[in-house]
Amino acid sequence: MGVFLTALTIGVLVYAAQLLFGAVSERMAQESGAPKGRERVLTVQVQEAVPRKVTPHLIAFGEIQSSRSLEVRARTGGIIVDLAENFVEGGAVEDGQFLVQVDPTRAQYALERVRNDLVDAQAEQRDAKRGLELARDELASAEEQAALRQKALARQIDLQARDVGTAAAVEAAELALASARQAVVTRRQAIANAEARIDQAATRLERSRIALAEAERTLADTEIRADFTGMLADVSVVEGGLVSANEQLATLIDGGALEVAFRVSTSQYARLLDAEGELRPAEVSVRLDVMGEDLVAEGIITREGAVVGDGQTGRQVFAQLNAPGGLRPGDFVTVSVEEAPLEGAVELLANALDATGRVLVVAGGDRLEALPVTLLRRQGDRILVRGEGLAGRQVVTRLTPLLGPGIRVKAVSIDGGATLQEVEEPDEFMDLSDARRKRLVAFVEGNARMPQEMKERLLSALAQPQVRTRLVQRIEGRMGG
Repeated sequence: MGVFLTALTIGVLVYAAQLLFGAVSERMAQESGAPKGRERVLTVQVQEAVPRKVTPHLIAFGEIQSSRSLEVRARTGGIIVDLAENFVEGGAVEDGQFLVQVDPTRAQYALERVRNDLVDAQAEQRDAKRGLELARDELASAEEQAALRQKALARQIDLQARDVGTAAAVEAAELALASARQAVVTRRQAIANAEARIDQAATRLERSRIALAEAERTLADTEIRADFTGMLADVSVVEGGLVSANEQLATLIDGGALEVAFRVSTSQYARLLDAEGELRPAEVSVRLDVMGEDLVAEGIITREGAVVGDGQTGRQVFAQLNAPGGLRPGDFVTVSVEEAPLEGAVELLANALDATGRVLVVAGGDRLEALPVTLLRRQGDRILVRGEGLAGRQVVTRLTPLLGPGIRVKAVSIDGGATLQEVEEPDEFMDLSDARRKRLVAFVEGNARMPQEMKERLLSALAQPQVRTRLVQRIEGRMGG
C-alpha cells in the first residue's frame, strides 16, 4: 500500500509538471513580440497668454554730468592773501559769496594814480574854460577898439575935407584902424585855440575816466566771487600761493542742474522718436547702485547729440534730472527710458522662447504644440511677443531639451498676474556681531569716494539692531570678504 501511494503521488506530480510546462510553452509562443512601454508624461509650468497694453522700458548706461559748470580762474596774477573757509574740495558756496582775494596792492596804487590823473584832467578842463572866457572878453575889447579907430578915421577924413586936418593925421588913423583890426583877428585866433584846448581837455578827461574804470575793474578782479550756488571741485590753490593771470583755481558745479548722458543704438533711438521724427520727451529713471542703498532720480529727455562722433555708433541722448539727490557728476548709472506703449503684447519669461522664434503651447490631449511668434522687446528676463492664435493659450514658461511638439505633459498653471510684474524679494535681516559691525562701519567711514549723504545713510542702517542681509553682502563684497 505504501509503495502504491508513493507511485501514485509521483505520477500526479509528473502530470502536473507536464501541464505547467505545456501552459508556459503555449504562453511564450503567443507573446513572441517585445513588451510595450508606458508613455512618459512630463510636468510643466504654463502661463496664460493675455494680450494687453504694455509700456516697455529701454535700459542703457550713462554718466551723470552738470549742465551748468564754471571754471574759477584768476583774472590777475599775484599772491593769494585770503581764501574763503569753504574754498575746499566739495565746499558748498552761495551765489555772490566771496571765494578768493589776490594781493590788491598794485591795483590800488594804479587806481590812485589814475584818480590823480583824473583830477589833473578836470583842472585842465576848468582852466581851458576860463581861458576861453578871457579870450572872448579880449575879443570884445579888441572889437570895441577897432570900432573907435573906425570913428577916429572917419573924423580925420571929415576934417581933411574941410581943410582942417592933414593927410598925415588921416594916414595915422588908417594905420591905427588896421592895427586894431589885426588885434581882433589875433583875439579870434586865441578863442579858437581856447576852444581847441577845451576839446583836448575833454578828451583827456574822458581818457582819465576810462582809465579809472579800467583800474577799478582791475582792482575788482583781484576778488573772486561765486557766480551761482554750487559746489567746488578741482581746488588747486592755498592761501599764500602765487597764481598767474587766467590760471584755473577750481571748478564751480551747480549740483541742482544735473543731467545724464547715455548712448543708445540706432534701433533703440528709432523707438524714441515720435510720428514727426522728433525725439520724444520721454521719462527716464536713473539708478546708482551703492551697496544696497540705491540712489534713484527721475528725469525727462531734453536733447540729443549733434554728431555721432569718430569711432562711435548709435546716438547720445541727454536727460535733465528733476531731483538729483545724492548723485554727483561722474557717477556711472543705469538709465531706464519709458518707450511708447505696445498694444496687444504678451509678456512671457525669456526662457519660453526658443532659438527659432517659437513657443510651446498646450493643445488638445495635453500635448505640446509649437506656435511661431514675433519678438517685440526683451525686458531683462522677460520678453514681449505677439503672435496669431496666441491669445488665451497656455504657454510653457521654461523650455528644456525634453520638451517638444507632440510631447504629452501635465500642465501646472501659475499666477499670470504675478509673472507680469517684477516681484521684489522680501528683505531679510540678520544680527551682526560687534566685531563684524565695527569692520563694516570702518570700511564705510574710510571710503573716500562715497558721498557724505550716502555714508550717513549706511552708517545709520548699520547702527540698527538688525541689518538687511543684502546690504551686508554688498558691503562685504566690496571689501573682498
